Amino acid sequence: MSIVVTGATGHLGRHVVAQLLDQVPADRITAVVRDEARAADLAARGVKLAVADYNAPETFDGVFAAGDKVLLISGNEFDKGRPAQHQVVIDAARAAGVALLAYTSAPGSLSAALADDHRATERALLASGLPYTLLRNGWYHENYTENLAPVLEHDAVVAAAGQGRVSSAARADYAAAAVAVLTGEGHENATYELGGDEAWSFAEYAAELSRQTGREIAYNAVSTETLTGILTGAGLPGPLAAILAGVDASIEKGELVVAGGDLSRLTGRPTTPLADAITVALKG
Repeated sequence: MSIVVTGATGHLGRHVVAQLLDQVPADRITAVVRDEARAADLAARGVKLAVADYNAPETFDGVFAAGDKVLLISGNEFDKGRPAQHQVVIDAARAAGVALLAYTSAPGSLSAALADDHRATERALLASGLPYTLLRNGWYHENYTENLAPVLEHDAVVAAAGQGRVSSAARADYAAAAVAVLTGEGHENATYELGGDEAWSFAEYAAELSRQTGREIAYNAVSTETLTGILTGAGLPGPLAAILAGVDASIEKGELVVAGGDLSRLTGRPTTPLADAITVALKG
């Protein structure tokens, strides 16, 4: 029996594999990757590799075995029909008779277009009859802290979120929740709403950036239309810019405040504060 992680060389996948290696023997972990060369470091640590692509269903033949626990990390190709890509994994997992398929979804409260692919995948997973776990991941700190260059260039945080708040957490926190499910028991057919312990506003984010940099960084609240224009001007494709601006609109409505504490309960520790993520990013 293996623990199988798709998208294993992505940002979240790498965190998951690294944390799994702290808990289970490397030869019990299978990393599903598109580019074997990018996973050379994992192979060097004894992790088994499987080369497969969501866009090529035949490449998943034989990737899973009966009894495996699988983590399906959602794809990031917004323009290639993610539900169909995810269906490839679900079908292969069902054919193999895996013991559990966990999926990284989006908060149940999120109505933005970003959630549409996740809801479609959830429906497909439930229809498959497989034992499942829905890991409804909230927003990541890194969505902001990895893109500080324009903020520091203009001394401004620009968002279309009004005074809305975000229960974000670090990728490592969400990875720890996935690892808890993959290595634990009793998570079959469970849904977890995952988010940081402390919700924050963009004004508070700007204030924390100001405190840590010693500069006056303002929060500029704009409309979703203005933000879409800014993002497309920065080179993002129009559809993706609209999706991201739509998330901000959902934040303003309170849809990314995730209460309940599922994330800290699964991991057994408090979630990473946003201030800590800012500190790491500024040092980088």
